Amino acid sequence: MIGAPDRMRAVRLIKATVEAGARTANVCKEMGISMRTFQRWTQEGEVKIDGRPGADRPPPENKLAPEERQAVLDTVNSPAYKSLPPSQIVPTLADEGRYIASESTFYRILREEGQQQHRGRSKAPAPKPLSTHCATGPNQVWCWDITWLPGPAKGIFYYLYLILDMYSRKIVGWEVYEEESSKLASQLVTKAYLREGIAGMPLVLHSDNGSPMKGASLMETLYRLGIMKSYSRPRVSNDNAYAESIFRTCKYRPDYPYKGFAELGAARAWVLEFVTWYNQEHKHSGLKFITPAQRHSGQTQGVMSQRQAIYEAAKAANPNRWSGGTRNWDLPDRVWLNPEKECGDLEVAA
Repeated sequence: MIGAPDRMRAVRLIKATVEAGARTANVCKEMGISMRTFQRWTQEGEVKIDGRPGADRPPPENKLAPEERQAVLDTVNSPAYKSLPPSQIVPTLADEGRYIASESTFYRILREEGQQQHRGRSKAPAPKPLSTHCATGPNQVWCWDITWLPGPAKGIFYYLYLILDMYSRKIVGWEVYEEESSKLASQLVTKAYLREGIAGMPLVLHSDNGSPMKGASLMETLYRLGIMKSYSRPRVSNDNAYAESIFRTCKYRPDYPYKGFAELGAARAWVLEFVTWYNQEHKHSGLKFITPAQRHSGQTQGVMSQRQAIYEAAKAANPNRWSGGTRNWDLPDRVWLNPEKECGDLEVAA
């Protein structure tokens, strides 16, 4: 890698030799550089500085002098500004008719000096723990949420309560009500719990942080049934991705009455048809196109084995049509909710 001083010296020698009658290409060859390199160095009539990482460069002309850098540190640590961030300090200095450095320079110097921490007496914001769960079978982790369904007039809504099994994607419980409440949610959870027959088995119920999800009635029910509660991080919309995904599937159905349901009974009838279709007929893309009911009831291995046998037979009948192996029908045995980066063999909402 040629530094800036050596580059300028080489260009002067090449130009002097060419003026003496030598050919540029021959001189570049003797110097050990290509003609294209020489042209790149001398574009626009000036010797260009090496732009590659690690090249020797002169110090930037706009670099702060040591006394200017110290002025920044003295300012941010002064009694008047020690509790303020640079975003507050720089405008305040401007109001006082002073300019020391830009806001970004203040931040950079603080980072370099190890002073870019929380300033002031209030507690620094603490990171919210990520709710990570793994399911290796049905009825281990449930995700639930509430969504609005349009009513007969503008501003009138019905509320769809829905519980989804994370492992199988099967809808294990749902109801449509005219209001949101923790009491109604506790009734839904109890019905789904009894219907699935999982008394005494460990179960996680994940939701967002809405008031029905944290109400006293639901909390008491979860404690009584031995269900562990789990919540999304505040203001993080994708921490409950499985529930959000099923609502999108619901509301993008071709027959979804986006203009509104005439009455509560009509909403319940439509949701019943949707749940039946989704559980029994919908070939889920996140499940290698088997239905949630098949996954929930343990039919996955039989269905996939049959598909694999059909593909193997097709390959044996026409091997010239296959450049490699047959389609992979293996379905992961573990499903993660908000997986950590180091978790492997993951399956996400689809």
